[in-house]
Amino acid sequence: MAYPVIVLKKNEDRRLRTGHLWVFSNEIDSQRSPLDTFAPGDLAQIQSSDGKIMGTAYVNPGALICARILSRKANLKCGSAFFKERLTTALTLREKLFSKPYYRLVFGESDGLPGLVIDRFGAVFSVQITTAGMEQRKDMLFTALIALFAPEAIVLKNDNSQRQQEGLGQESGIAYGKLPETLIIEENAAQFKIDIIDGQKTGWFYDHRSSRAQLAGLANKQRILDLFSYTGAWGIPAAIAGATDVTCVDASEGALALAQENAMLNKVEGRMHFVRSDVFDYLKQARLDNQLYDIIVLDPPALIKRKKDFKQGYEAYRRLNHLALQVLSKNGILISASCSFHLSRENLHEILRSSGRHIDRHLVFFAGGGQGADHPIDPAIPETEYLKTFFCSVSSSL
Repeated sequence: MAYPVIVLKKNEDRRLRTGHLWVFSNEIDSQRSPLDTFAPGDLAQIQSSDGKIMGTAYVNPGALICARILSRKANLKCGSAFFKERLTTALTLREKLFSKPYYRLVFGESDGLPGLVIDRFGAVFSVQITTAGMEQRKDMLFTALIALFAPEAIVLKNDNSQRQQEGLGQESGIAYGKLPETLIIEENAAQFKIDIIDGQKTGWFYDHRSSRAQLAGLANKQRILDLFSYTGAWGIPAAIAGATDVTCVDASEGALALAQENAMLNKVEGRMHFVRSDVFDYLKQARLDNQLYDIIVLDPPALIKRKKDFKQGYEAYRRLNHLALQVLSKNGILISASCSFHLSRENLHEILRSSGRHIDRHLVFFAGGGQGADHPIDPAIPETEYLKTFFCSVSSSL
């Protein structure tokens, strides 16, 4: 059975021909294919204005991104077999990259599954669905997950703002199986107890894995400040690697409590301190107290979630980096990161340059990083590349 057709306006197929998977509502020829004839999650065949097939997509007529292509094939059968094939492809890559089952298994469009993120914590899977099209097919997704992995539990983490934009409710809970009483994962020679249900996003942030390993290689005999520390993913491997003192600062009491448990789990609690504070306030007080650190990790949450928030978010990133540099020891290292897609690598580069010059410090980049290998980047979809990290050596002015 052929799917109903959505026709694009003239020349609006160019981005899709380069490999992108999104169709925006203003690109549709609404006279030839009115969007109001579709229900959220319906499948449709996307065609160019001259009738060439662009692929099969799911549709949400009420969303700005009103269609997301699942396949370049026409009339794709999108059942459990489809999900099993895509999950198997994603798994093949991860098993080449990682020796243990702790990674992001599915990263949305990069794995051919737009609107879906799955993090694997051994036999437990944390699933985040952000689109109506994927929501409508979650039962088939679960069927495929269970057939491939026989998981102990599948947890839905559908409590993010993107779902609101798709007209979906927010919820978190166990969708299948039973969570173990304690869930421990491994990363960078450390073990971490995680809380999927009450934790942020999917319960863990695998994306900085490589940069955190690089920090550990620099940490021996260093005094480290870990800002926005969450549950200790940066600080604990650094302590294991020989840091003399690690201070973790976060506003979340629950995150710090879990970080403290993780420090004890890895037997480094004696060299770690946990401070519940607003990071801006902490840095201001540290400056007044003449506190200095050999290495500072500045890994804030996304401060620019929407394009219209750019100016305010840019200023927040600038202030954070400026304050951090003022409590950095002579010849110290600042590791500055941003997970905001709307703050480009060039923007962060400029923030660091100007902050160094403003306080008359000589700042150079000696390494850079981005998202881990389990967050692959589709070269045709810029939105799949969001994480950027600069390792900066900071000395007195020349």
